[in-house]
Amino acid sequence: MSMQGNRGRRRPPKDDGPKAKYSQLVPYLKEHKGSLALAVLLSLIGAVASLAQPMVVGQIITSVTEGKPLGMVIFTLVGITLASAITSGFMYYVLAKAGEGVVLSARQKLAHRLLRLPIKEYDLRRTGDLVSRVGSDTTLLRSALTQGFIDAAGGALIFIGSVVAMAIIDPLLLGLTLAMIAVAIASIGFTARRIRSATTKAQSRVGEMSAAVERALGAVRTIRAARAEIRETEQINENAHNAYIQGVKIAKLNSAVMPVSGLAANAAFMVVLGVGGFRVASGETEVASLVTFILLMFLMIRPVGQAFQAYSSVQSALGALARIQEILDVPLEESDEETQTSKPRKAENKTAIEFRKVKFAYAPVDGEKSPEVLQGISFKIERGTRVAIVGPSGSGKSTTFSLIERFYEPTSGEILLDGQNVSKMSRDSLREQIGYVEQDAPVLAGSIKENLLIGSPNATDKELKAVLAEVNLTEVLKRHKKGLDAEVGEQGIMLSGGERQRLAIARALLAAPPILLLDESTSSLDGLNEQRMREAIDAVAKNRTMIVIAHRLSTVVDSDQIIVLEKGKVIGSGTHKQLLRSTPLYKELAATQMLD
Repeated sequence: MSMQGNRGRRRPPKDDGPKAKYSQLVPYLKEHKGSLALAVLLSLIGAVASLAQPMVVGQIITSVTEGKPLGMVIFTLVGITLASAITSGFMYYVLAKAGEGVVLSARQKLAHRLLRLPIKEYDLRRTGDLVSRVGSDTTLLRSALTQGFIDAAGGALIFIGSVVAMAIIDPLLLGLTLAMIAVAIASIGFTARRIRSATTKAQSRVGEMSAAVERALGAVRTIRAARAEIRETEQINENAHNAYIQGVKIAKLNSAVMPVSGLAANAAFMVVLGVGGFRVASGETEVASLVTFILLMFLMIRPVGQAFQAYSSVQSALGALARIQEILDVPLEESDEETQTSKPRKAENKTAIEFRKVKFAYAPVDGEKSPEVLQGISFKIERGTRVAIVGPSGSGKSTTFSLIERFYEPTSGEILLDGQNVSKMSRDSLREQIGYVEQDAPVLAGSIKENLLIGSPNATDKELKAVLAEVNLTEVLKRHKKGLDAEVGEQGIMLSGGERQRLAIARALLAAPPILLLDESTSSLDGLNEQRMREAIDAVAKNRTMIVIAHRLSTVVDSDQIIVLEKGKVIGSGTHKQLLRSTPLYKELAATQMLD
């Protein structure tokens, strides 16, 4: 079973995965506690100003009734109103800034985590869904973590202050008002709780859509050549429609929140107006008191409505946070670094790499047990030699490289570097000793220089040109006026297959590793590029240990040692001539490629 085959088995999205807790929102708030504290203070000042307004209005009515002058009272009302507006505007600016900070923090945490997950997580998850968590999921945290909570602080003061003032003015009317609000709270509570689950599902659907778009764009030339645009578009549209359906469900749930709170406010107003009007007519209360009470009632109901909306927003945020936390809770690849800090020994051991009865099987997916890719293989690679690993597709060649790099851990057995078990080394110190060029020789969008500097950010232009010459890529620089700054295109499309491979080798060589792993895929190269690849391999093999996974035997026939794998077992080891005599499979491979 090849690594690529295992990567095709993607983990299905979980609609009902782990649930986020309110306590998991707190760290995001703590990171911006200064801004949020200022917002809370401004919210409280605004609440005090809002509470003062009905009282001043009541005083104005009393002054008019009693024929007193209004100048100072009017000036006070205007001043309070302006202060409330200015405070509110500044508060929402502070909140907006803090909200963007919350989103930035969440995205930075995810970015840090996404590039450090165990390799198996990338095998099982879809790239587009991971990208969606960084983009759309984090955005949902903004309003819920700032406006929702801060509004609650000022709203609580307004609510309590209004209730106290209303109780002083007319306890009966207050009781009727609170009864209406209690009915609304009971009605909304059930609906709002369902929003969290609906949001999680909706974000999963968005992730599926992003994954479908990423899949299509990543193979757009293949899709065009196969005239599959309509089919791929239909798949994306289906995913988009699923996201739309979930979005509509959330809209339905949200649409039930505000009307109920509005209905409660109107019902309370009509009851207070009717009962209060009767009490004014009977002389049990004054007009000024009734007007003040009604203004306080609306002032009290406003934070209740905000609380309903904030609760819905927080539930949406918790749904998105559950998807964010799912990634943040995955242990990092470096989780064992604190206990495994050994560094590779100096190159004193004659044996550079040794496999001792190594077995490996990929982790089960959805309960389906994976067969063993390697079945107890053992071999030694001497320091300073050039070794090739050959065998049919699926024999476990690329898996050996992944185990050396500690992308995966062996099921059993040991892998040694300079006589030291690699599982006892930190991954960073291990990988400092090894240069690795993958089979598909990935080239990142950007310039030639940017690609070369990925592993050696401090290399000079002179060093870059020297390493390009070492792998026979000088003609690429001559071909472009920009030289090292020439763009290579998305996935290196501006380069040929052979040039991409040699650029990847040059990138690995810049770090000057004593050991180089080269998953050398030459099956698609023409004769000229194959010859250039052979020359590049010959050049970089000097003064280092090189292990090459060979797809064309012509590039490795002069290796110091050739290891033959079949179905996860070592069935032969030796030079080209020795294997022609001792190993039938190797002789067959050589005959197929006309090398016997």
